[in-house]
Amino acid sequence: MANSNRNNSTSKGWLWLMGTLIVLAVLAAAASLYYQYKHLSHGEHSLKKQAIQEVKSVKKAKEAYDVIVVGTDPEGVAAAVSAARNGLSTLLVDGRNRTMLGGLMTQGGLNTIDMNYAPKTNPLSKHEVFNKGFFSEWYSKIEGDSFDVNTAANAFYDMVRAEKNIDILLQTQKIDPIIESSGSGNAKLQGAALTLSDGTKQTVKAASVIDATQDADFAAAAGVPFTFGREDLGDPQSRMAVTLVFRLKNITPEVWSLMAKRLNGDDDVNSGVNEVSVWGYKEMSNYPPLNKERAKMRGLNMGRENDNTVLVNSLQIFGVDTFNPKSVQDAFDIANQELPNVVAYMQKTFPEFAGVELAGTASELYVRETRHIQGEYRMNIVDVCTNGDQWDRIGFGSYPVDIQRVTPSDSGNVVCSPTQYAIPFRSIVPQKVDGLLVVGRAASYDTLPHGSARVMPTGMAEGEAAGAAAMLAKQEKMTFRQLAGSKEVIAKLQEHLIKQGMELQPISIKPQPFMEHKAYEGLKSALMLGLASGAYDNNFHLDDAANPKRMVNLVSGAKKMKPDAWGGDVSQAIANLQNADKIPLTLEQASYTITQALGLKATSTEAQSKLMENKLLTEMTVKLIADKQKLTNADTYLLIKDLKVGVTGKP
Repeated sequence: MANSNRNNSTSKGWLWLMGTLIVLAVLAAAASLYYQYKHLSHGEHSLKKQAIQEVKSVKKAKEAYDVIVVGTDPEGVAAAVSAARNGLSTLLVDGRNRTMLGGLMTQGGLNTIDMNYAPKTNPLSKHEVFNKGFFSEWYSKIEGDSFDVNTAANAFYDMVRAEKNIDILLQTQKIDPIIESSGSGNAKLQGAALTLSDGTKQTVKAASVIDATQDADFAAAAGVPFTFGREDLGDPQSRMAVTLVFRLKNITPEVWSLMAKRLNGDDDVNSGVNEVSVWGYKEMSNYPPLNKERAKMRGLNMGRENDNTVLVNSLQIFGVDTFNPKSVQDAFDIANQELPNVVAYMQKTFPEFAGVELAGTASELYVRETRHIQGEYRMNIVDVCTNGDQWDRIGFGSYPVDIQRVTPSDSGNVVCSPTQYAIPFRSIVPQKVDGLLVVGRAASYDTLPHGSARVMPTGMAEGEAAGAAAMLAKQEKMTFRQLAGSKEVIAKLQEHLIKQGMELQPISIKPQPFMEHKAYEGLKSALMLGLASGAYDNNFHLDDAANPKRMVNLVSGAKKMKPDAWGGDVSQAIANLQNADKIPLTLEQASYTITQALGLKATSTEAQSKLMENKLLTEMTVKLIADKQKLTNADTYLLIKDLKVGVTGKP
């Protein structure tokens, strides 16, 4: 009995101690949050601006390296550092007129990072970043999810110059691939022919090249196939707007505090202020541009610099051919004409901006979308929206699928918001050319998943993986294509990357509700065609009522699957209908809409039979439609699935 009492007493003591520790932990977390809130509400930001370090560029490269990394954007820096740390002699070379490392983040002024965050399980905890390894190492050296450009550039340079295996060569005039034919039917990359800043030429041999340029310039020159802009959606002329980042001065701690009071005090989850970033002011989309055909403002995304200035990513410019110097200059001219008026509008509309002034622009445009290479695997939108894992994962993404405007009248779109999806190694291995990897926004993604996978933390993970893969290809005496086909060697690559600090555990996430819907196969077809959007909450409104007008719009949008199959006029399907956007959609009317679009002769009562006769509608889909007189959005997606199979012969 005495032992029992003592054990009881001990247990109670432990429980009391554990309870006390938990309470103390909660109080400490609350105190930390309170301190952060007070710190932010007073706009305090005492960091000093660093002097930019001069990057020491070699005058001439060596005759040969293990690896050439083309491009000094963050993805290229990650690739070069990874290759060097893996014992490979590395040339980091850039063909643009840059004086610092970091590309879009530094020369382009994009100083707010689109982060890949893991979901928070504890509201008091900080967000966990998916991209460990090189990205997290660099991220620990900057101010936060927005940063001072000088801090970022110096952090990149510190990491590069710490590696004795890296030579940096800036401001080359031209970087051309050296290729030869191989027995495999693919071209074999041998290195690069450089035109140096003084006009002299040099040939540099290398076993591997990593293209980290923003637009896959080197890969395209080598003959790698690609699609351009929204070509895979049947619209090769369209691509997301470009932006010229601009700087505002007089953003004092007091102004920061007023912005926090405005944006942190409302209920809009898409606006807010932390110590270094501002996102919101959606009213700026009402700004009346001087050039209505070419320019449009969106809400303000601001990144704080350490000198009472901010860099602003908000002014969108359309119709820019970023491969044409004159078109690029036109974009700068349009922006520079708009920006004084933009600032005046800010001063007039928001009291906290009364004293702000324009203080210049970035030296490079922020270009969101150009080439999408064709790789050994092409990531699609279903991979992203369904949190797809990949057996050859080399990194992760989780950023919402953010499709920015393609025209001033377009409102943009968020297709879905994934929890976590994997990037496959095969998507950085291009078709047709051996000895080459392509990392960053131009990797092998369709245009829609590119809306998420294009963010730089994902690209930096790809860069780190590419550097390690170059070592492994040399060690195993394999091409990257052979490596991409070997589960055994990919496992070695993953193990090695984990030792470098990356996290590459398999994904196991509960299926999204839409994945368990009876019309899921139809939704997948609609997603692949760019016809469905779930926004930030992944709600595709599958069970909402459809209407005849929406069906016309849906079928019209589906034309991209095979434009020459659309021989009719889809608008005629509702020509004699009153309130076509309000009345229920019947299966008869939906079928008639499809026959009208295709130019198939059939009355509305004959349309369903005509579609089934031509294998454009299946019995299974008809059975899945519960109410033939009141179709839902899900039902219309099933019809689109059948139409796609019937017209193209592919699911």
